[in-house]
Amino acid sequence: MPLIKPGLRLRVAFALALASLLVVAALGITLYTASEELEESLIDQLVAEEMDYLVQRHREDPGYRPQQGSNLQNYIVRGAQERAQLPAFLRELAPGRYEFPVGNDEYHALVREEGNVRYYVAYEVGLYEQREREFKLLLLLLVITATLASLALGYWFSGVLVSQVTELAGRVGSLRPGRRRGTLARAGQDPEVAMLARALDDYEARIGEMIRREQEFTANASHELRTPLTAIKTSCELLLADPALGEKSRARVVRMSEAAARMAEQIQALLFLARGQALGEVEPVVLADCAAEAVEPYRGEIARKGLALEMDIAPEAVLDLNYQALRLVLANLVDNAVHYTERGFVKVSYAAKRLTVADSGRGISAEHLPHVFGRFFRAQGHDGGMGLGLSIVRRVCDHYGWRVEAESAPAKGSVFSILFP
Repeated sequence: MPLIKPGLRLRVAFALALASLLVVAALGITLYTASEELEESLIDQLVAEEMDYLVQRHREDPGYRPQQGSNLQNYIVRGAQERAQLPAFLRELAPGRYEFPVGNDEYHALVREEGNVRYYVAYEVGLYEQREREFKLLLLLLVITATLASLALGYWFSGVLVSQVTELAGRVGSLRPGRRRGTLARAGQDPEVAMLARALDDYEARIGEMIRREQEFTANASHELRTPLTAIKTSCELLLADPALGEKSRARVVRMSEAAARMAEQIQALLFLARGQALGEVEPVVLADCAAEAVEPYRGEIARKGLALEMDIAPEAVLDLNYQALRLVLANLVDNAVHYTERGFVKVSYAAKRLTVADSGRGISAEHLPHVFGRFFRAQGHDGGMGLGLSIVRRVCDHYGWRVEAESAPAKGSVFSILFP
């Protein structure tokens, strides 16, 4: 499953949140490290000052007995008996500074010796550790709060930043080729957005000019092609009206007239592909009549190949649709069926809003079947044609909301179906 890439607004919000997180985290780590070092320094200073006080009092009063606090313990040892009364964790300590755990507590101790007297100061740092834990929790809450706040602020701020881009994208999405709706560049846009809008305006103008030239070309080409085709069809009609025309010559003239008619249809189809123009109005269409007219130009080729032509459409089958569009689709499907069928049958049928053209031809392999409606696609070994017929079928069906389906297998023929809404 492909990952969904977040939009620009979310990426900006995440970037701001990440930047804030890094800044706050760096500040928190700095504060925590500094506070930890400061506490260690204060504890060491407190223990040293307490030791100086203890030594000074003993000098002033050799019989001085220090008072023991809840977390500060002072001892003066003058002999083995007093040493035996020391807490176990202090008895074996030599003069110096110490940090060690005792059960669940941690102690900082300082031992000093002057003459035959040894002084002990032990400070239990549980209160400082509790404050340290509270400070850690405070920093964690600060980081989380700053991250959420920066994410919300970043999302709002990024919305402000990309609002003009979003608005521009909406207007670009509503554009239609050949339908000018004013310029995209407007006063008050940010310089970068205005630059993009001007580039899109320029691009739209060039696209419009290309469409105009293409429409002029297709209109001129269709006019220039239809004029000789009309002359050919008129000449064929005059020749067919001549009773002195022989049967062989008459058959040739009929084929010429049919070829001119098919060429006129192809010109109309190419114009539809090029310009997406409508092929006529929606009206009640007798499907049997439309199918018969679409098949008529191919009856000669069907007879030449000895194929069986089956028409299974009830005379009362009527649908509201575009007659010319349906005839164009059917003509291309029948042409495709006749072209790729050398023996057997070509069948046109209708039932339950499904119009089907089936044949017993060479068929289409499974690997090529998904591509048969592509422009200029021809399966390997399928000679003849330009690969436009089925593309025209798909374009027309998509234009009118019809669904086209294809079923086929090599050497088993093909079935093309049009499903009407």
